[in-house]
Amino acid sequence: MTRSTIEDARVEITATRDDHRVARLAALAIMLHLIEAVIPSPLPGVKPGAANIVTLYVLYRFDFATAAWVSLLRVVAGSLLLGNFLSPAFALSLTGALCSLLILRGAMLLPRRWFGAISLSVFAAFAHIAGQLLVVRLWLIPHAGVAYLIPVFAAAALFFGAINGLITARLLRENVGDGRDS
Repeated sequence: MTRSTIEDARVEITATRDDHRVARLAALAIMLHLIEAVIPSPLPGVKPGAANIVTLYVLYRFDFATAAWVSLLRVVAGSLLLGNFLSPAFALSLTGALCSLLILRGAMLLPRRWFGAISLSVFAAFAHIAGQLLVVRLWLIPHAGVAYLIPVFAAAALFFGAINGLITARLLRENVGDGRDS
């Protein structure tokens, strides 16, 4: 190809307002994910999941597609920044995120009168840990003893899911009618 042909073949990408919103929200989720990664955990694999607050907030404030983008960008970019892209840790994080998104997609059909941010956060936390334990059992540690971890991880999912849901509910209440897009 000649230089003039290459110049003529330029592709211009125009970022929309929605693209900028997703980028800002994903950056916030990535930041929370990175902060959480450097905080020591008393039990391996048990983290508060603060980045999930952003995903749940986006789900309520915007739509499922935006929440899915934010969640998946957080997983991919976070793993790249932490140096574990395509590692078992990445597989666990991606599986947890996909399971959470799947449950959140279905849970959005439930009556909001009885199922709010707290219950959806708990559902997502349980789905996240269930997906991760499934990957651990089927791929990383193919032993029935993995089942002994279920009560510990379920308790953590309930505890952190409820806390994250409470934080999300408060953020949603504080931002109702303020006219902000992100």
